[in-house]
Amino acid sequence: MNAVYRTAAAGEAVRARYAEFLAHWPVPNEHLRIPTAQGETFVVACGPNDAPPLVLLHGSMANSASWLGDVATWARRFRVYAVDMIGEPGFSAPSRPPLASGAYAPWLDEVFAALGIETAALVGLSLGGWLALEYATNRPGRVSALALLCPGGVGRHRNVLLWVLPLMLLGPWGRRKIGERIRGGPEPKDLPPAVKAFGAFMAMINASFRPRTERLPQFSDDALRRLGMPVLAILGGRDVFIDSPTTKARLEALVPKAEVVWLADAGHMLVGHAARIDAFLTSVLRP
Repeated sequence: MNAVYRTAAAGEAVRARYAEFLAHWPVPNEHLRIPTAQGETFVVACGPNDAPPLVLLHGSMANSASWLGDVATWARRFRVYAVDMIGEPGFSAPSRPPLASGAYAPWLDEVFAALGIETAALVGLSLGGWLALEYATNRPGRVSALALLCPGGVGRHRNVLLWVLPLMLLGPWGRRKIGERIRGGPEPKDLPPAVKAFGAFMAMINASFRPRTERLPQFSDDALRRLGMPVLAILGGRDVFIDSPTTKARLEALVPKAEVVWLADAGHMLVGHAARIDAFLTSVLRP
């Protein structure tokens, strides 16, 4: 159960802190535990039961607490399902099949079936963006729209270890510099207490969790051409994890209904785009 954590105690501590964050979910919700071939999958469901479904897929070394600042906006018009990805520090199973194994689309098929979803819009962040694309390129008829924040698998995945490891040896100053590169700039001053608390939670995960080490599979031109649904991609020009210029170029060249938002001064941590995504989804999914 704790293979993805450095110690059993570390895993218990992360899960306990995660539960505390989920207690502050900003709208009424329910917690679902879905059995799948990969093990149990945890989902937070909220929003009107009869509204169009919207599935949220978080990034690497994270969980559905990533959406705490966004979900209230989306839950007004959508039935939202925040899914904890398997093999990540949430409440889903620690199962971690290789990303190139073809196991992730069938896993989401099982989740969709348990939730009674025929088609849904997907919002994916980083690794969750890769997962959303993996599902949409394999099951294009089941995805009504895609909203992607710094998605993996389109542009080249950068090798950050070349500069992260030396900075990690420099103590607090080095860790601060790592954060600046990931954000695309220095940390804002006078952060709200809730944001500081979430940052501390992410630091806790970083110290406790064993990250995936495999390179993200890159989608072929033919796979991207299968994306016939409307696609919104929000990219940071200073992203240190993915090659944003190539991501932008390939999406615009290969995806017929792609809309790319280019944020030249932003890094990999893209926050505060709930209203933009809500407007996009509302527009493209309007009957």
